[in-house]
Amino acid sequence: MAKENKSLGVVAAMPQEIAPVLARIKGYARGNIDGRNLYRFPVNGSLVYLIESGMGPAQAAAATRALIRHAAPDVILNFGFGGAVLAGLEVGELMLADRVFRLEQNELSELTQPDPALASLLQDHCARVGLQLRRGGFITACGIRSKTEMASRLGGSTPLPLLEMETAAVLEQAQAAGVPLVAIRGVSDAADEELGFAIEEFCDASLNVVPWRVALTMAKRPWLIPQLIRLSGNCRRTGKRLALAVELALQALTRQPQP
Repeated sequence: MAKENKSLGVVAAMPQEIAPVLARIKGYARGNIDGRNLYRFPVNGSLVYLIESGMGPAQAAAATRALIRHAAPDVILNFGFGGAVLAGLEVGELMLADRVFRLEQNELSELTQPDPALASLLQDHCARVGLQLRRGGFITACGIRSKTEMASRLGGSTPLPLLEMETAAVLEQAQAAGVPLVAIRGVSDAADEELGFAIEEFCDASLNVVPWRVALTMAKRPWLIPQLIRLSGNCRRTGKRLALAVELALQALTRQPQP
């Protein structure tokens, strides 16, 4: 039997990415799937299910499978932060994925392209209110990687590449289930800033942030504190622009005809 209303799935990794979006939403309900936060709210008569996946490809894949099983979405939107690999992107700029790569065991491979029609829909819809979404390649790694190394690996094969930790995993699960996907990310750190830490220093084996690990790393390496303060400020500023783009994306996607 055909569904009466469209269902949209949304996947984001961290509370810091999700909170600015929820601040723009009125009347959301909070629940839980497989131990992960789930937020449900209506947009244009459709139901949106936003799941907090946690960081990294394994968490993103598991969360996407749970979301598909629970909500049977017609479309999936993935959003979050990312780091610019090459000069040409500034902190706070917004990116649409037109290519997605997976970096695993030092091997770089390209996945099937995300839905190009949905990407164009979102880009055009945001442009109408003066919000620019640029196109580029998203590179999903399991941790923080050297931007210089990634620039050398890519060799100019994709414009405006962005390093992140989830999109390829979400895309794989969506495509396996036959669900179209579009991905948006905001630039949290420019190409000329190499992050001076590994994510594993702050997290457990499942890439969940552990406060005592953060405190211990800061005590051992206090010179990281200014970088973390700067990164936190960048994420706050970028998060506001990203939240607007997500709100506009949901408006556009829910107005699309039912497949």
